[in-house]
Amino acid sequence: MNAVFLDYATMGPDLDLQPLRALFPELKLYDDTTDDEVAARIADSEFVFTNKIRLTNELLLQANNIRYIGLTATGTDNIDLETAKAQGIAVDNIRAYCTQSIVEHVFGTLLMLTHSLDRYNASTRGGDWQTSNDFCMLTYPIRELSAMTLGIIGYGALGQGVTRIARAFGMTVIVSARPGSDSVAKDRVAFDELLEQSDVISLHCPLTDQTRKLFDRTTIARMKPDAILINTARGALIDSAALVDALSSGHLAGAAVDVLSQEPPVDGDPLLDYDGENLVVTPHIAWGTDQARQNAIDELAANAAAFLAGQERNRVV
Repeated sequence: MNAVFLDYATMGPDLDLQPLRALFPELKLYDDTTDDEVAARIADSEFVFTNKIRLTNELLLQANNIRYIGLTATGTDNIDLETAKAQGIAVDNIRAYCTQSIVEHVFGTLLMLTHSLDRYNASTRGGDWQTSNDFCMLTYPIRELSAMTLGIIGYGALGQGVTRIARAFGMTVIVSARPGSDSVAKDRVAFDELLEQSDVISLHCPLTDQTRKLFDRTTIARMKPDAILINTARGALIDSAALVDALSSGHLAGAAVDVLSQEPPVDGDPLLDYDGENLVVTPHIAWGTDQARQNAIDELAANAAAFLAGQERNRVV
């Protein structure tokens, strides 16, 4: 069976590929694949594994041998699913493989912002503590999570994982109904209500036509003036320019962003130009602990093994 992994470098170093090699001993690994190289590399492949490579209608129609596409991600927006279905190509994604990693990232960045950890570290290393009149320094604000309300948008495995840890910190948690929905379940609050009540908002929803730029100038203006916005989901959920304005004007206390609408951001982004201390920007690493990345490979292999056995596991198409 011909199998190819198009962008293995996106999984990072030092992973055990034995579960995948056991199924596909001749698996071809490419660290990355340019747009011009995709067609040739999938032409004879029956099994295609990828993280972020786009497999368009045109590419799938040309690749007559593909039986199976295995995604090392939960999102499927880089695959033309309609064409895959029409061509009889099975598509699997992986799920809940990085929940703990993302949950830890959310609270790591939240504690950085609420406890002003970066500011205190820089101040101490700059010599301020050595010349202080007191035994401690309380120059910057320190906010206790137990006094805060956390709003969750997107209540799948990730949203539920963040909720579990938030409650361990003593936070009040509210969960948004689907934005734009006319109905609100009894265990949810309306989106507008969540905006107005939350001290922290954490995004875990997919990117759709309804959620693109869900947080624009109008939405952000409805948030509390000292609120914090955290995005580990999809970059295009937020209007970057609107967020920069809110941070620089003091309307928001802070933000932590792990994703941008373009990755890598070769064309720049307003968030990358902002130099205020109330913003944390990381390069799409929230999912990337050693354990989570190995989980992804193991899940990828388990999905493919199920397909070979005539079973469906995490099937998208």
